[in-house]
Amino acid sequence: VLLAAMVAGLPPPIVLNDGHSHPLIGFGTYKVGVVPASASSALAAGAVEAQADAVNPAECVAAALGLGYRFIDCAEFYANEKAVGEGIARSGVPRDEIFLASKVWTSTIAKGPEAVQAQLERTLADLGTNYLDLYCIHWPVPTKHVAAYLQLEKAQAAGQVRSIGVSNYCKEDYLELMAGGAQISPAVNQIEVNPFLFRKETLAFFASVGCTVQSYRALRDGKAFQDSTLVDVAQRLGRTPAQVLGRWCVHHRIVPIVKSVHPERMAENLAIFDFEIPPDQMDRLDALTTPDAIAKYVELYRKCVTRDTDLPAALARTAITEA
Repeated sequence: VLLAAMVAGLPPPIVLNDGHSHPLIGFGTYKVGVVPASASSALAAGAVEAQADAVNPAECVAAALGLGYRFIDCAEFYANEKAVGEGIARSGVPRDEIFLASKVWTSTIAKGPEAVQAQLERTLADLGTNYLDLYCIHWPVPTKHVAAYLQLEKAQAAGQVRSIGVSNYCKEDYLELMAGGAQISPAVNQIEVNPFLFRKETLAFFASVGCTVQSYRALRDGKAFQDSTLVDVAQRLGRTPAQVLGRWCVHHRIVPIVKSVHPERMAENLAIFDFEIPPDQMDRLDALTTPDAIAKYVELYRKCVTRDTDLPAALARTAITEA
């Protein structure tokens, strides 16, 4: 990964708590070519319609790797891992230069450890590899996520996974995991982080336990590009709003996962390592999170921990660290 960063002209990778290297930026594959059936946009428009204008995921992944991305973020839920694997093969980039990550979905977690292992085997086959650099629990499914994580520990011991981690965990989920018999502290927690959802207490906690934070929706799916503060900061720096959002993550020691199906925007999103955001402008961006944004996060968390399972929604935590 270090050599890959040098070849791509990127800064050296960070080092995770287990000693493995991790690139400073990732390419996301959610809704690249496929809209999962239970995704909010699919439920609103109908899954078939939502996929009507789909691009070729293999072409997108190959293009991203060609531009210099070396961290590819996948998931069972994204329903496109086979195409992602085809894109990796098509790119010609050696496997050992790629940090390849995936996540196991709630419906599989709810079925137990054997189902988790079977899904890992499918993911490896679909991606065309015999190991993952990172495998994560996608959501902390109540009463089920600890057993699923313990299975990830076994997969790591077997050499199928180099690093293991979690996604969408709050402080309480992490503490439950470690109290529940986990022997290996998660190397990563992938959560939504951006100036519009900046949960300082949560970030400080995961930093204190040596867990690297990755950010999905680092660019807010483009929905905040017209925000007046963000636009003003971008104009002051001679950069685009997308680049400012990515760089903001880097300044906070967060790994942004960015996504576009357009090569010119892929390149734009990657070009965040040759400028700085001054402290006074960081302060302006840090202040953009509203109480309503926190409330919406809590609502989403409680909905998603049992999403696509038969578990009662009442199992979701009633009290979590929100900030």
